[in-house]
Amino acid sequence: MRTSHRSVRRPLLRSTVSRWVAAAVLATALLSVLTADSAQAAAQVLPLVTSVGQLFDNIRNWLVGILAGLATVFLTVGGVRYLMASGDPGEVEKAKGAFKSAGWGYGLAALAPLVVEILRGIVGA
Repeated sequence: MRTSHRSVRRPLLRSTVSRWVAAAVLATALLSVLTADSAQAAAQVLPLVTSVGQLFDNIRNWLVGILAGLATVFLTVGGVRYLMASGDPGEVEKAKGAFKSAGWGYGLAALAPLVVEILRGIVGA
């Protein structure tokens, strides 16, 4: 049985083309990363806060956002656990624990501005 040269060359051609395509994609990605870095290096860095009061406001906003976000995650997990419990007392207790954690999280998020105001008073800003 004789094999033709075309059947032998076709896989070789495909692998060569796929290597060239992979090299082109890699070169394009590398070029885009390098040009993005040089563009960012030319940018001037500006301060985000101009006063200590503004810094405390940013801290307060971050604290409230993180605590409220985590509390929402716990509330969602508790709700899903409660729905999926199907009357299993252990799962219902775990869901209630998640609800309690969500309550604590929302409570701390509500108290975060007070904590930041106390810190602001201590620092004298």
